Amino acid sequence: MSTGEFWFNMVTRQVEQGKVSPGADRMGPYASAEEASHAFEIARERTEEADEADREWDED
Repeated sequence: MSTGEFWFNMVTRQVEQGKVSPGADRMGPYASAEEASHAFEIARERTEEADEADREWDED
C-alpha cells in the first residue's frame, strides 16, 4: 500500500507507511519516512514554538 503518508508509531517506535496502527498510537502524517523518524524532535520544536507564542500573546 502506497499512501504517500508516513506515520511514527509511538508504541513500537517504528515508521509506518499508511494508517497501519490505531490512531492513538501514531504521530503524523509526515511527507517522508525520514521526517517521520524525527517525530519526537519535531513535536518538541513545535511545542516550544507554541509556548513562546503563548508567552508573547500573554505579554500583549
